[in-house]
Amino acid sequence: MRHNRWMMFDRLRAKAAARREQAAADAALEQATGFNKSSILLVAASGEWMRKAIPDTDWGRDFATEYHLTCYTAGIDPYPQRMRDWDAAHRKPTTNDGN
Repeated sequence: MRHNRWMMFDRLRAKAAARREQAAADAALEQATGFNKSSILLVAASGEWMRKAIPDTDWGRDFATEYHLTCYTAGIDPYPQRMRDWDAAHRKPTTNDGN
């Protein structure tokens, strides 16, 4: 019986951690240019990220507000350090063999 209680607490802690990670996500809005559409960059608490095209930055701000994401404008505010750390840790090694 005691073992089952600990398992229940472990599940509750895991769910709480998942909620905290989701709450810690950020959204960066990237303005449209002559050759790129506006986009949103979503950055998880772990630093993993994805970029998606969006209709416009107002849509992106509404999206971030609806999902309680911290929102900032790319090019003005720097990307989160955790994103840069994630990229560095997952970058494929390059070879410099002179060819």
